[in-house]
Amino acid sequence: MTGTLTAAYNETEKLNIQRAYRLLLKSFKMPLNNEDKKNIRQAYEMAVDAHSKQRRKSGEPYILHPIEVARICADEIGLGATSVVAALLHDVVEDTEIPLSEIKLQFGDKVAQLVEGLTKLDSTTNIESPQADNFKKIVGTLIVDARIVFIKMADRLHNMRTLGSMPHNKQLKIAAETEFIYAPLAHRLGLYQIKSEFMDLCLKITHRQEYNEIAKNLNETKLSREQYIASFIEPLKEQLDKIGHPYRISGRPKSIYSIWNKLKQKTFDEIYDLFAIRIIIDASLLDEKPACWQAYGIVTTVHKPIIDRLKDWITIPKSNGYESLHTTVSGPEGRYVEVQIRTERMDEIAERGYAAHWKYKGIRQQKDVFEHWFSNIREMIEKPNTGDSSVEFMTDFKISNLFTEEVYVYTPKGDYKILPKGATALDFAFGIHTDVGSHANAIKVNGKIVQMSYKLQNGDQVKVETNQSRKPTEDWLKWVITAKARDRIRQSLKEEIRERADMGKEMLQRKLEHKKADFETAVELLVKHFGYKTRLEFFAAIEQETIDLQDDLKIFTVERNRLVLITEEKPAPIAVERKMPAKADIKIQLLINGQPADQYNYTLADCCKPVQDDDIFAYVTAGNQLKIHRTNCANAQNLMTYYGYRILNASWGARTNASYIAELIITGLDNGPGVIERLSNKISSQMGLDIRAFSIEGNDGYFEGRVKLVVTHRDQLVLAIKALKSLAGVSNVIRVE
Repeated sequence: MTGTLTAAYNETEKLNIQRAYRLLLKSFKMPLNNEDKKNIRQAYEMAVDAHSKQRRKSGEPYILHPIEVARICADEIGLGATSVVAALLHDVVEDTEIPLSEIKLQFGDKVAQLVEGLTKLDSTTNIESPQADNFKKIVGTLIVDARIVFIKMADRLHNMRTLGSMPHNKQLKIAAETEFIYAPLAHRLGLYQIKSEFMDLCLKITHRQEYNEIAKNLNETKLSREQYIASFIEPLKEQLDKIGHPYRISGRPKSIYSIWNKLKQKTFDEIYDLFAIRIIIDASLLDEKPACWQAYGIVTTVHKPIIDRLKDWITIPKSNGYESLHTTVSGPEGRYVEVQIRTERMDEIAERGYAAHWKYKGIRQQKDVFEHWFSNIREMIEKPNTGDSSVEFMTDFKISNLFTEEVYVYTPKGDYKILPKGATALDFAFGIHTDVGSHANAIKVNGKIVQMSYKLQNGDQVKVETNQSRKPTEDWLKWVITAKARDRIRQSLKEEIRERADMGKEMLQRKLEHKKADFETAVELLVKHFGYKTRLEFFAAIEQETIDLQDDLKIFTVERNRLVLITEEKPAPIAVERKMPAKADIKIQLLINGQPADQYNYTLADCCKPVQDDDIFAYVTAGNQLKIHRTNCANAQNLMTYYGYRILNASWGARTNASYIAELIITGLDNGPGVIERLSNKISSQMGLDIRAFSIEGNDGYFEGRVKLVVTHRDQLVLAIKALKSLAGVSNVIRVE
């Protein structure tokens, strides 16, 4: 191994690689000792040699990728030298001929464990859903060494930043997986900046036009926004100078994704809180709370506070350790501004999450939220009966462990529990203990008995009464969302089925012994004949008398100790012509992976109703047919995340006169008679579009209308939306996704 930049690189590439490496070394927050410097240099040299013949899709040297991943680990996440060494080597075992044993010999067990964990994440044998299988492995590494997940986060972030050279269908799959898995996981680990960037980058791929419009508007309003922030901050400074602690104050625009979410209900000009002000105070641990509340008092004295917009995550931190005071005030010109107040320690945890958590571990008298979370994960992973598949595990885990919104509820003793928003009273019972949940008989919230499906609210006090004779039923699965509750209910139901199956098996054995029929061959025949998937289900059906051994076995006889079906003369089945799925309008010109789509059976998906020129993709169904979806379809994320291997690239060919149905939602001020006439006149008379369906409802002075239009391409639809928005009294027009 030479460790030099070989002839595989030209002079410009060599300079870029050396520059990237120097930038990596400068990114460490703390000085490196000689041992760390040596290991990082050796890892760099090994990676340079190992990847010397590899190029990225963009054509640039592959080595730039692991160097940048390592820099993100050090600079943007705050990891140390060991993690950086592993990041430099994270693709070496998977993509080159260097074995793990060599890494272990040169860098030790810890680095080898990290590299091995990262290598295993990228290999899968799950045919049903490779992505779900991969996610289960990611979760498993959290309880082995959380640094594996952080390095994987950095790897995904750099890939997302450089996706431009990938085919569009690959971009869509990677973006869907990122939004579904990595962004919520980053949030749960406290990496807010990375989570925010993930969402922005995903939006750039899935809603490129909307992303570009927001970015353009932000750029055009940058100067006026900076002037406004300055005018907001100026009167605060004089008062904040008096609190007796050093502080810094800044303003920043909200993420494009956050603004895009707001634009679903408002126009850009109507969104006042496009930016947030952050006040960060340098205070000792003892002075943290008083200093933050003192600053809050100053902010709400200088600027008028908006009632009910205070969020106190200092008294009770979020489940990922986040601490801050958030409030919204009315600033100059009556514009709403969000203000975040926290200390330097809180800010470091807010920016670096779990990575910074260890620096302050044990200095606050509060629960170790990450240890509690990891304990729950360990319980999920290690239980042999957890879930029936990786897909089921992934869904349950995401709902109950990667939630971004929380509810805080209390026990009768005053202890609080943090649960995902939407959690029920029964979820709370299982959260206390699995036995409490399994035998929950009655649940009181704030002193009143509620249904077990009652959705908990912040501040609820919950008391669970148990009865040992009470057992979970199938309905209970409809009343819970947390993985812990769902898993225990499933286990209980399976245990009950096994008990029933044992009794049913004994009943069948006695019956077959009486008939002198061989048990094993008879069971195989009976399970198949009655259409049960497993023997367990069949035996349980006997105990429940779904199968009547007295009557249902009359169609069988015994010949030479074997149970056989009595054959009867049966009429020939009626021949039914199998109807192939209707192909899309023959005028449509579609390309699948760059080839004409005529060779496929395909249909346009009803869920998102794509029209010509929409960004689209093709999904191969279980029946080996194609569904054409819009890239921003509500179902796209799930399809691409769980079944990315079934996604094909789809695009429109030459524009045709084929017609499509698109649905719009129009909201606005209900200013009396004539609303319907104005809307329909704009659509039909002025734009010449056919209306397929139109409904409208008015409430409290506002209306919401739904209209289905016949259009020939996307541009026509965009013009219709702009024209409707221009009407007096119309506040917003959005396309149904």
